[in-house]
Formats: sequence, C-alpha cells, structure tokens
Amino acid sequence: MGQFLPTDIIIGVDTHKHTHAAVAITGLGARIAELTIQVGRDGYRELEAWALSLGTVGAFGIEGTGSYGAGLVRALRDNGHVVHEVTRPDRQLRHQHGKTDHLDAEGAARAVLGGRARGLPKAGTRQVEMIRHLKVARDTAVKARTQAMLTLKAIIVGAPAALREQIEALTGKMTLIRSLAALRPGPITSTTASAKASLRAIARRWLDLDAEIKAHDAHLEDLVGRCAPTMIQAHGIKTGTAAEMLILAGDNPERIRSEAAFAKLCGVCPIPASSGKTSRHRLNRGGHRQANAALYRVVVVRMRAHQPTLAYVRRRTAEGKSKPEIIRCLKRFVAREIFGYLCGPRRGVSPENTAALFRSRPTAWCLRREAGPPERSPIAGAGGPAVRERRSPCSSAKLRLLNDHQPRRRPR
Repeated sequence: MGQFLPTDIIIGVDTHKHTHAAVAITGLGARIAELTIQVGRDGYRELEAWALSLGTVGAFGIEGTGSYGAGLVRALRDNGHVVHEVTRPDRQLRHQHGKTDHLDAEGAARAVLGGRARGLPKAGTRQVEMIRHLKVARDTAVKARTQAMLTLKAIIVGAPAALREQIEALTGKMTLIRSLAALRPGPITSTTASAKASLRAIARRWLDLDAEIKAHDAHLEDLVGRCAPTMIQAHGIKTGTAAEMLILAGDNPERIRSEAAFAKLCGVCPIPASSGKTSRHRLNRGGHRQANAALYRVVVVRMRAHQPTLAYVRRRTAEGKSKPEIIRCLKRFVAREIFGYLCGPRRGVSPENTAALFRSRPTAWCLRREAGPPERSPIAGAGGPAVRERRSPCSSAKLRLLNDHQPRRRPR
C-alpha cells in the first residue's frame, strides 16, 4: 500500500464478453463507487471519464488482460494510465464472500492496492502481436491438416477392394494426395463413387491447408527475423521456437523483471524435491507450457549434435545425474540464453555476459568465485551466453535477480 496515497483511486475491472464491471476504492481501501459498461470504444471512454471524475487514478487492475480485457488494456495504456494484470481470485476468499461481477472487480482493485498484482500486461500493439496472430492461424491449420490425413487413411482402409488396391499402389505422400484430389467420382450411385467423392474432397482440403501453412511460415520467418535476428542463429533455435519465446515475452519485454522471473514464466525454475539425505530439485510443472515444450525441443536437438552439450551430458551422467535432471539443467541454460536475446540489451546485459551472473548449475542459489579463468557454458549457441563465472559470494544485486524463485523462509 506504500505506493499509493490515501487520496488515490484504484479501479478494479472484471471483464466479460459483452460487459465489464468496475469498482473504485481509495488508497485506504474504502469502496466508493461501481460501474458497468458495454464493451467497445464508447464504453472504454465512459469508464475512463468515470474513474477520473472520482479523483486521481493511481492504477487499474484488470482481469483477463489477454482475452476479454485486451481492448480495455490497450485503450487505457494509450491514454497513459498504469494497468496491472490481475490473476483469478483466491477460491477460499470467493467461497467466503460470494461471487458477483462487482465483488470480483473489488477483489482486483484490492489485489493492486495490496501489492499482490504487480505484473504488467502485454502491450499487444506491435510485431509480436502480429506473430501471435499468425502463429494461432498456423497451429490450427496444422491440426486440421493432420486430421485430414488421418481421415484419408481411415477411409482408404474401409474403401471397396478395387479402389483400395488402386490407391495402395501409389507411393509417396504428395503423389497420393494429388492423385486423390484428381479423382472423378461421377454420379453417386455406388460405394465406390461415394468413397471417391469423399477422398477427393478431403485431399483438396489437405492441399489448401498445406498451402496456407506455407504462407504462414513465410510471414512468420520474415517477422521473427526482424524481431530476433540473433536468436534464430543459435544452435537448435529456429523460427518456431523464436516465435513462441517472443509471444511469451510480448511486445514489452521490460515487464519481465529478471532472468529468474523469465525462467519461472517458462516453467524451468528449480523446485526443491529433497527428502532425508537426498538433496535434489525437480522439474517445474507450472509456467507457460508451450514455451516449456519449445525449450525441450531445443535441448533435444542440442543433445544430438551440439558438442558442448554432449560433453556436458557426459560429465553430469558421470556425476550420477539422471537424464530428466540433466534435461532440466539444460532447459534452464537455454532459458537463460533466450532471456539474453530478448531482454539483455535493454537491461544492459548482453547475451555474452548474461550467464556470467549465474552459476551453470541452476539448482544452486548463490555464486562464488574461485581462482582460475571463467569456463564456457555447456549450451551456448551462436551469439548466446558463452561464459559463466565460478562460484563467488552472492551480492545483493544478484540475490535480487534470483529472488523470484528463491524459497522464502520465515525467521524463527
């Protein structure tokens, strides 16, 4: 509450498809007004005028900033207002206090006032938002193309014997698809004619989806090349992975406070899983799962053909680490490297020296320096972080960077 004055107004908004519910509270937590608006530019202007009429607006707390609240967020940010992203309300509090739209909006305002909602929403106004739109279209087209191919195979299996033998004589996927697209079923008077009509329609659909996917790939390659030209030069990181990471960071990567916060957002920060004499960490099951899957694909590629990664795998295997634990460490490395590409230059941390702030083993929390030259990072790709320091006492700045996923302990 220290960042707001008692006279400041905090607005909480619960967003829906057709209406938004808003509640205003003061810097002392007193509820003073509520409003319901229609979704649209007129409603956004009405909400802003209503908030300004109550006094000095300290901040807006909005639920669903990536879906129903995206338009409101853009309108408020364009007019210079501070907007915070509010996650879903606590279920225990909702069970105790009940559920209405204005109660949810009040909870959003109190989350901002209490400091629980500090995250900034994605801007969604520049090239990364374009990449997200094209990526959504491409992913759905890929799923539909896969379904079309599975349907073709299922119909061929049950087709009349003569037609099935004719089709099975064809070799090559594209040869098969083009032959099926060129079928002439004629009048639908037999099962053979109906099977041909079905196969021709699905094959033509497959060809249309394939052309659509290639067009999306070309646009994505151009946009990603302009947004992250250095990242796609790294080993194992190409257009698909780079697009997923750009979507994760958004058009305003400054909202990610540290490399540790980025790792937590990807779901690769270490989770303690120790018991008795066993001291270990496990994979994080939270975070952005598409980004986590992209990191996994990068690690798998590097474990096959990247010599520094292969050497690292052999060394950690000799130390008694299991393959899942080694993959966890490598995913943490790749997340650190990608953070350098996305956010390093803005923060004065280049991809070359990002890894120097952290140990190569993500299961440790502190850095200590020993005598001797720095050694190479086991996963650095082309242009990625190449140097990591040996262990040294943690400075307060480094501890702040690690604070996002460091376990907090209460004093005894």
